Amino acid sequence: QVQLVESGGGLVQAGGSLRVSCVASGRTASIYVMGWFRQAPGKEREFVAAISWSGGRTYYADSVKGRFTISRDNAKATVYLQMNSLKPEDTAVYYCAARNSPYSMLVRSIRPDWYDYWGQGTQVTVSS
Repeated sequence: QVQLVESGGGLVQAGGSLRVSCVASGRTASIYVMGWFRQAPGKEREFVAAISWSGGRTYYADSVKGRFTISRDNAKATVYLQMNSLKPEDTAVYYCAARNSPYSMLVRSIRPDWYDYWGQGTQVTVSS
């Protein structure tokens, strides 16, 4: 089992920056990929970014490419999402997720059902 706990959400003005974190505990050695998703009220959960746990390869949604950066600290079992140039449409609950089985293509990380564990989410609100 892997437990995920997000933190760092909050209220920020448009154009500002925020960093959210996700700490993994439990069987962290079994993690292959960690991802960030977000869900706004009335909308489906949306892929944001993913990172491979060993090689650090990354994959981003087009909507955040160039503004958001995903990174990880294996020693701390933590994944970060640095969000710059925030827009009101970035407002959502941000969730981290972990996959604990091998994979062949990181592009499949955009699917929520590809992951095995989820955190409880952290609210990010961007005011205009």
